[in-house]
Amino acid sequence: MAAPVSTVGKPSAERLPLNTTSFQKKTRTKLISIPGTRPSVQNGQLLVSTGVTSLDYLLGGGLAVGTVLLVEEDRYDSYSRMILKYFLAEGVVCRHELFVASAQDNPDDILQELPAPILDDVAIHKPVEQPRLSCEPQDSLDAMKIAWRYQNLPKVQSALASSSRFGHYYDVSKTMEPEIRQAAKCHRFYLTEHPTQSPPTHSTMLESYSALLKSLQEVINSEGFDVAAPMSKSRNILRIGLPSLGSALWGDDLSCHDNPRNGHALATFFYGLRAMLRSSLAVAVVTVPSHLIQDRALMGNITRLCDNAIALESFKGSERETNPLYKDYHGLLHVRQVPHLNCLASKLPDHKDLAFKLKRKQFTIELCQPVSTIGCQKSKVKLLTVA
Repeated sequence: MAAPVSTVGKPSAERLPLNTTSFQKKTRTKLISIPGTRPSVQNGQLLVSTGVTSLDYLLGGGLAVGTVLLVEEDRYDSYSRMILKYFLAEGVVCRHELFVASAQDNPDDILQELPAPILDDVAIHKPVEQPRLSCEPQDSLDAMKIAWRYQNLPKVQSALASSSRFGHYYDVSKTMEPEIRQAAKCHRFYLTEHPTQSPPTHSTMLESYSALLKSLQEVINSEGFDVAAPMSKSRNILRIGLPSLGSALWGDDLSCHDNPRNGHALATFFYGLRAMLRSSLAVAVVTVPSHLIQDRALMGNITRLCDNAIALESFKGSERETNPLYKDYHGLLHVRQVPHLNCLASKLPDHKDLAFKLKRKQFTIELCQPVSTIGCQKSKVKLLTVA
C-alpha cells in the first residue's frame, strides 16, 4: 500500500483532497424550453413559427424571439391580413399569449376571424390486426398488433399542439372555434378606447404610438416576459400583432402628404419596439401600407429598423391579373430583408421568384418561374404548400 503524500509545511489553503484532478467537465447552458418553440440549428436562437410553413423556411426556420417581421401590405390589405391571422392562430394553438392592437377594427373582431386548425393533419398509421388465437393470452395479442420498433413511439393524440412538428396547418374557409380561441390569453389595444392628446413639440413620436409602446411595456413587465425578471413561473411567448401601422387612422400623415410633418414618427416607434423586444420573450408581426407612402427613402429606413421584411404585390387591378402566365397565382412575394442573427449584415434568400395564392382552404407560397416563349406553357416549381 502506498503511503499518503506528506503535507507538512504546506499552507492549509494549498492542501488538495485526494483523488482530485484538473479536469473539469464542460457544461452547456440550458436553453429555455417553451411549447411552440425550437432552437435554430444555425445559432441556437429560439424560434417560433409564423403559422405558414413555407414562410418559416424563407425566414431561416421561423421567427426568432425578440425580433420584428414587417409585412408591406397589398393594395387591398387582404393577403397581408391573412398572414397576420396565421401568426395569431399559431399562437392560440401553441398556448402563447397574444397582444393585438388596431386603430380600425376591434381586436376582438380580428380574433374571431382566425382560421381553424386542422386536427387530423398528422397521418395516423393504424396497425394491421392480427388473427386472434385462442391459445394466446390477451396481453401477448396486444403486443403483436404492431411491430416492435413502433411500440416505444409516442401515440398520436387529437389534442392541439400534440404533434412534434414545428407549425400547424389551418383551414381558411372555417373560423376557429370559440372554445379554442378563448383558451389563449389575449391583451387588446383599441386606439378608439385610448384617447390621445396632441404630441409635445419636443417629441418625434405620435401620442398614439407612444401609448401603444407604453401598453406593450406594461404587459411585458407585468406578465413576466422580461428576460431579466426572476422566473417565478413557467415562461411563455408573447405574440404581438400590429396591423396597418402608418395609416391615417393612427394619426400619421405618411400617406397623406409628400412631405409629412410626422415623417419620423413611425421610424421612432420601430426603433423603440425593436429595443423593447430585444430583452423580452416576445415576437411581433407588423403590417404597413407601404404603397401609400410616397417617400421611398423613409420606407427604406423603416425596413432597416426591422429584422425581417417581406412585401406582398397583389395582381388585383393590374395587367398581371389577366396575364395567362400568372393565372394560377394571386400575387408576388418579395423578401426585402432576412437577418443574419447575431451579425450586423443581412442576407437575402436564394429564391427570388416567389408567388402566392389563396385557395378555398389554404394559403400557399410557391416558387414561380413563368416562361414567355411562344407555344410553351408556364412552368412552375412548387416550393412548399401550406394549408
